[in-house]
Amino acid sequence: MIKKNSVVSMSYCLKNTNGVELDRAEKGQPFTYLHGTGQMIPGLEKELEGLGVGDKRDVTVPPKEGYGELNPQLKMQVDKANFPKDADIQPGMQFEGQGDGGTRTVFTVKAVVGDKVDVDGNHPLAGETLHFALEITGVREATEEELGQGHIHTPGDGCCPPEE
Repeated sequence: MIKKNSVVSMSYCLKNTNGVELDRAEKGQPFTYLHGTGQMIPGLEKELEGLGVGDKRDVTVPPKEGYGELNPQLKMQVDKANFPKDADIQPGMQFEGQGDGGTRTVFTVKAVVGDKVDVDGNHPLAGETLHFALEITGVREATEEELGQGHIHTPGDGCCPPEE
């Protein structure tokens, strides 16, 4: 049963309100995370609590419980001079900058027009209602090491080699 500090594996298909597939994880390569530690959007994590292996659910997550509402203040136009001179700035590129109140924000370049660059600091799925069709494929207790490091370990992931 899924509860805080469970390692959860699931297959899923994620679609937006228009039915466009946004992401997928198949049973053979499920998405795995540490439950109850903020590694999952809150609206989905809340719906998974108490489920077990083999359980299937259709879950709808509104923006406020997913990636948030669109923040128009995170869409801006900046001077190209703010970037390194040798940077080849193209739409789709991402960079980290400071958002409101000095918080670190990942911005995506939306367009380059002359000496201006249109950027957006919203998450790509901000403002979207998310529709998940999912199946729980695995649940286990996290190890002390996983809890201490705040992430899961999978066989052969090469993470956190043993100390000598």
